[in-house]
Amino acid sequence: QVRLVESGGGLVQPGGSLGLSCAASGSIFIIYAMGWYRQAPGKQRELVATITSGGITTYADSVKGRFTISRDNTKNTVALQMNTVKPEDTAVYYCNVDLTRLEGGRNVYWGQGTQVTVSS
Repeated sequence: QVRLVESGGGLVQPGGSLGLSCAASGSIFIIYAMGWYRQAPGKQRELVATITSGGITTYADSVKGRFTISRDNTKNTVALQMNTVKPEDTAVYYCNVDLTRLEGGRNVYWGQGTQVTVSS
């Protein structure tokens, strides 16, 4: 069984900063890409950022230069540092991990989601 636990969401003022973290645990053999997605009310879930096992990153145009994704392969964690946040960054943020389990089988797993609200 694989478990993803997210933390770090909350309320932040426009222009402020907030950090999110996600820890993967359980019967993990190897982790490939890790990433963050978000879903605002009434909108589809969208990609925010991803990072490969080798550290190659991709970002949505809307967050480039403001958000930074990072990972710690020794702890099976992925983080998202959000700077200069805007009201349009308000959404539920989901951790996403592509991995193979010890028992075999490669799947993509999702965290439970953490709310980020940008408001004054």
